[in-house]
Amino acid sequence: MRDADPRTVLGLHRSRHERRLLTRALDLGVTAIDTSTNYLGFHSHEVLARMAGDLLPKFRLSTKVGYFPAPDRAEHSLKPRRLYGAVEQAARVLGREPDVVFLHNPEHSLHEGPAHGREALAQACAALEEAASNGLCGAWGVASWNPSPLRDLIDATTPRPSVLMVRAGLLVGIRTLDAADTVAAAWGLDQGAVWGMSPFGGSTNAPVWDRIDPRVFLRDSNGLSRIQAAFRAAYELPKVGALAVGTDDPAHLGDLIGALSRQVDGRAIDNYRNLLRDRMPGQPA
Repeated sequence: MRDADPRTVLGLHRSRHERRLLTRALDLGVTAIDTSTNYLGFHSHEVLARMAGDLLPKFRLSTKVGYFPAPDRAEHSLKPRRLYGAVEQAARVLGREPDVVFLHNPEHSLHEGPAHGREALAQACAALEEAASNGLCGAWGVASWNPSPLRDLIDATTPRPSVLMVRAGLLVGIRTLDAADTVAAAWGLDQGAVWGMSPFGGSTNAPVWDRIDPRVFLRDSNGLSRIQAAFRAAYELPKVGALAVGTDDPAHLGDLIGALSRQVDGRAIDNYRNLLRDRMPGQPA
């Protein structure tokens, strides 16, 4: 069994929630798992408690609230009492208090102008802050697929999360990368308090990974695959202290962990971000 490595989080989005994956993660030193109330058709918490209730105390467990089941679809809400109730239910169904509860994609319910959005975001964050203060979770955070709408809504009245989770990796656009940095700075969060997610944009089998070679971003890539290199580079786009990655293949997880010892070429990363910025619409060709 390897020593615990807090830089990698096993994400359960699209996962089959198999016990063998969790046990292998522990063997690899991955002691953090991330899920959400709406994963596995809103049954993730229930399945985890039933399938691996004895393993959950060995993990740092994070989950998310914000989506709720509704007829024929999922609906998103930032109503404070609804969010607080979701945290209560998560702790009850999981059989333990989550270490972190994220406000899930708050931008999905922030469409009624800055004044309304600023108040809605502050009240939603306050609900999670209250849940943490009352012992329903160890800490709270914000997970945002598109943090751009949050940039102008954070002020001195907005409660400060402990963790911010954003998209990371070579497929993330410069606007999202810049917005992630701006939001983290607005909340006074350093790199260690920022987590990345979806480092492969949803699939390691996408054609893009045959067209580009992420090994150019590493100082030493000998023996690494393109996917391993893309995973390692994702920790720098934007800079994150931990990265949530999903898989149902324990061998794949082991391969990714094996890339963490490699050093990233910081100049190559900076040049890549500059290239993305130069190619933004409206920039001179």
